[in-house]
Amino acid sequence: MVEELGALMQRMGREALAASRVLAVASASDKNVALLAAAEALRQRRAQILEANGLDMQEAQAKQLGRALLDRLLLDDRRIEAMSSSIEQIAGLADPVGTLAAEWQRPNGLRIQRVRVPLGVVGIIFESRPNVTADAGALCLKSGNVAILRGGSESQHSSRAIHECLCVGLGRAGLPLACIQLVPTVDRAAVGFMLSGMSEYLDVLVPRGGKSLIARVRDEARVPVIGHLEGNCHVYVDREADLDMACAIVLNAKLRRTGVCGAAETLLVDRACAPTHLPVLVQALLRAGCEVRGDDDVQRTDSAVRPASEDDWYREYLDAIIAVRVVDGVEGAIAHIERYGSEHTESIVTQNASTAERFLARVDSAIVLHNASTQFADGGEFGMGAEIGISTDRLHARGPVGVEQLTTYKYVVRGEGQIRPP
Repeated sequence: MVEELGALMQRMGREALAASRVLAVASASDKNVALLAAAEALRQRRAQILEANGLDMQEAQAKQLGRALLDRLLLDDRRIEAMSSSIEQIAGLADPVGTLAAEWQRPNGLRIQRVRVPLGVVGIIFESRPNVTADAGALCLKSGNVAILRGGSESQHSSRAIHECLCVGLGRAGLPLACIQLVPTVDRAAVGFMLSGMSEYLDVLVPRGGKSLIARVRDEARVPVIGHLEGNCHVYVDREADLDMACAIVLNAKLRRTGVCGAAETLLVDRACAPTHLPVLVQALLRAGCEVRGDDDVQRTDSAVRPASEDDWYREYLDAIIAVRVVDGVEGAIAHIERYGSEHTESIVTQNASTAERFLARVDSAIVLHNASTQFADGGEFGMGAEIGISTDRLHARGPVGVEQLTTYKYVVRGEGQIRPP
């Protein structure tokens, strides 16, 4: 079995490498034809996709998966339309491949250009989100990268149905079907091959999933990794925050979708406004069905508040649970985020522009917001059409990883016979 799987993965790698040579020089129009045809196929095959997703949901419910995982797995008409629209938006973006990032001429006459090129072959390992199949495949295609997708067993039927639509697009454009491959087995050993047995084919890995998956990828991968370990996101309500705005932002940041990495997990409230703002915020969360875990000050606002442990400040709940703490102003908020945060996404709610700028400059996370929900931590909301993930890395890409972030660059140097002197 292992030998058979190894042969399968090696074949996929060889085909991906061959396809990458074609896709790297494909025209923008050919790539857009493939993307638009794939978006059309998603709409035309909506019934088949929903049927496949129904099988995944039945199996997931039988396994008694948690509410957050079920929400990530679920597809409906609205989410399929969102996938189609996202692919169309990606098609409408400027092609980054071949873009001139900079150019200059040296005194010796050499003309130097820095030009964007694809990364090559990108491996994406994801769990229960079938929409990653569409987003990752489309983003890689637009940026000239071949994609090898390995979805989780929870989303296997949905991912296959979506992948078929992407292949329709590739066929329509005359591009190799190996440009977007889906590993056809849910055997977990396939992940191991991608991590350490395919370094001659894969140029980068992108994990999308829970903490254990991402930790494993970071620990075992033999190629570069783009991604984040956790999304422990914070909302800080300052003494000069508008209370109505603060309530709306906190509820949306926590509860719009609790299972996404941009969901707020900790609420920090300025001690100076705690008497007026804290009870209102806590009660709004409780009324909305959110469990609140707080420090001593927060517990005194309502008997329903549970005590927060030290571990709670580090937690990515991905559920209707939030940790709440009273802090000493913006400096206290910054210090808390620096100690407990995961450098993902943080928001400040305040009417004081100076305080906001201090927060935005001092908080060293991939995304920082002023008077806006952390749920905007999303490539689509940034105008990228979609994202392959949110990166908290400091090298290559940080924040939403879209088509531009899926490219690197090379230097093109033109001369007229120049040689270096001895």
